Formats: sequence, structure tokens, C-alpha cells
Amino acid sequence: MIRVKICGINSAAAMAAAVESGADWVAFNFFETSPRYVSPATAKALSSGHESGPQRVGLFVHPDDAVIAGVLAALPLDVLQIYAPAPRVAEIRARFGVPVWRAVGVTGPADLPRALEGADALLIEPKAPAGASRPGGNGQAFDWSVTSAWQPGFPWLLAGGLTPLNVAGAIRVSGAAAVDVASGVESAPGVKDAGLIHAFVAAARSA
Repeated sequence: MIRVKICGINSAAAMAAAVESGADWVAFNFFETSPRYVSPATAKALSSGHESGPQRVGLFVHPDDAVIAGVLAALPLDVLQIYAPAPRVAEIRARFGVPVWRAVGVTGPADLPRALEGADALLIEPKAPAGASRPGGNGQAFDWSVTSAWQPGFPWLLAGGLTPLNVAGAIRVSGAAAVDVASGVESAPGVKDAGLIHAFVAAARSA
């Protein structure tokens, strides 16, 4: 079954929709310039009462150890999603002992990694456009056929520009076994739509 991550949970309604729809992961964004940013205290409050629901992912962009430690002191996380070079990702995994996903921006086959390089999984998404303030979550897609012949032998998720309308096709073309969505289930930047969350999970599972 296709696995689904809902990224940028920042409201009780969004958390409830992710839980009710059967999402496999929910992600809290700890990058302060993102419209989906939440503080550790807010993430803890949103997570409370849903301990048996989706696994919790924390998204960090080039974080210091102190930032990660502060979040983990506030709430347990099942996964750390890191935007940083592979050596730094390996350091974080060794330091905190929590599974780590490394986000990798691609434009073509040459950008696809051949090894995990210290991570537990990779998140494959488009490279951020020039001048973007965020490395991901920009609502852009890439040519999903780029990954169709890529058989890395390790876990990975497809992200970037996915919506309830295109996710099933993206899965079929890309060969992905897991997908990640942020802006594609929002009515405005940072504003999650419960109906779109339900529709996205259902569409992904139908692929």
C-alpha cells in the first residue's frame, strides 16, 4: 500500500484530518521562515491525544544540534527530516539516534543518489527555484519519469507539486511507494484544508 506523509501540520483541524484519513506520517515544520512553521510547544500541543496515530516527523533546515535537541525535549519524534549535506545528516543521526530522512533536490537522473550516505531514507523533490526562501515546499513538480528507472534498493518518498488530482498519476509514473504533500492540500499558503487532506490520501491509496 502506498504510504502518505502530510507535511506542515500547524492546526488542530489539519492534525485531525491527517489522523482520520489514515496518513502514515505527519510532519511539523521547524524552519522559521516557512508559512507552515510551528514552535516546539505548538507541535507538542497538536500531537497530544494522537499518540496512536501517524508517526511524527520533524522538518529541519541546516539545523544546529541545539535546535534539534530543543524540539526533542518538547516532544518525541519518530523521524527527523533534514535539509543538509549527507555528512551532516549522518552526524545528526549518530548524535540523536533517531531515524533521519535526507531531502534531495533533483532536476534529472544525474541528481538521483545511489546510496543513503548515512540517512535512513531519502525524500526526492524538485530543486528549489533560484531565489527561493525555502529548499522545499514550493509547490513545484518535476518530471516524475526521472525516477521510473531508478531502483535504489532503499526507502524513498516522492515530493513536490503533488495534489489530490495528480498524485495517483505521479505514483504510477515515478514508481514511488510513498508520497509527501504540503502545499497541495492547502487553501492558502500554510492553511491546510481538511477535505483536500482526505482526498489526497484516498487518491494516493487508489494508485
